[in-house]
Amino acid sequence: MKKSLSVVILSISISFLFSSCATVFGGRVSDLQRTKPKQGEPARAIRGGALVSDILLFWPGAIVDFATGAIYKPIIK
Repeated sequence: MKKSLSVVILSISISFLFSSCATVFGGRVSDLQRTKPKQGEPARAIRGGALVSDILLFWPGAIVDFATGAIYKPIIK
């Protein structure tokens, strides 16, 4: 019983550590958020609140957000 409880606590802790604010709370990531702007196109806007909370709560979460594109504001066309 004690071992299974520690495994559950460890797995929950790992899931929180490797999560990031924009990935978890930002909603679905669109294709436009994932693609890099081409030469001559304007840079993508960053979600300021998600970046600040990633830095304050768990800074490696910012790496995950940038890698997935979730940190960028969705472009509505």
